[in-house]
Amino acid sequence: MTTESSPLTIAQLAELAGVSTATVSKVVNGRAEVSSKTRAAVEELISRHGYRRQRRRSTPTALVELVFHALEGDYPVEITKGVTNVAREHDLTVGISDLRRDQPTTDAWLEGVLRRRPSGVIAVFSGLAEIQHEQLARREIPLVLLDPADVPSGNIPSVGVGNWNGGLTATRHLLELGHRRIAIITGPDAALSSRARLDGYRTALDMAGLPVDPELIGRGDFLIEGGLAAAHRMLRLPDRPTAIFATNDGQAIGAYHAAHQLGLRIPGDLSVVGFDDMPSVRWAIPPLTSIRQPLTAMAAAATTMLLALAQGEPPAQNRVELATELVVRASTAPPPAV
Repeated sequence: MTTESSPLTIAQLAELAGVSTATVSKVVNGRAEVSSKTRAAVEELISRHGYRRQRRRSTPTALVELVFHALEGDYPVEITKGVTNVAREHDLTVGISDLRRDQPTTDAWLEGVLRRRPSGVIAVFSGLAEIQHEQLARREIPLVLLDPADVPSGNIPSVGVGNWNGGLTATRHLLELGHRRIAIITGPDAALSSRARLDGYRTALDMAGLPVDPELIGRGDFLIEGGLAAAHRMLRLPDRPTAIFATNDGQAIGAYHAAHQLGLRIPGDLSVVGFDDMPSVRWAIPPLTSIRQPLTAMAAAATTMLLALAQGEPPAQNRVELATELVVRASTAPPPAV
């Protein structure tokens, strides 16, 4: 008689689920040709009892799966550089997925990952579902989160950046130039990085003895269009801001466009600070002041952590956080004289 805590063999799982051992084997190995109802039933049994692996274990392929929430802009390019640099040193191939594009077939994506059995998975700014974490863990496929959208659950290793300190530094830079009407364009409310950068902005104002004006908090989405809309609204206020801290570079470019449409000069009438310091922003007119987050180094750290996990080595720390840096260019200056 099997107890709740005893791992089950494929044969035992098949008997409890009322299906063939071949069907259970397909679920265990991530094969696609199983109905969703049957798959859910088998996965529930595995979750409850555990799965007793056979002595023969499949060998991981020389592949790192890199999973993005969306493949847009310079951000994925910089991340991919860091992962590829480390993977190349270990003769590994990098496979790239876009969850936003593949959203209708996310189950099929996971089945493909389980079937390929990579050396590990790096999920970038994306929340894989809890069940997906569990499925990877059951197949002993290591997972590392890079720039996670939320606080990682359990003991999943992650690599991030000092977002709070970056928000604080950006706002302090504008305060030191003499600005007092400083607006912010946030990212999605659900994003951990967006919330931390907003908290850094609020802290800087509080330390300077300035109140946070709700009218100067523009809700964005980390896209150029969101930055354009948020900046347009705030720059049309009767007492408009003299500076904008955009919580990513894309939204800063949106603020540039809003300023141009309203006949405002940067930095003569409006100072703008971005966040990320993507290579392209140095070619903006004027070149953009930005908070640099070392995306390539973050990706390299995540890949190194992943490969150690694949070798059975626990990470020295579950959370690695790299420092940000203010890069001052021509988009910031003292506020216009009244």
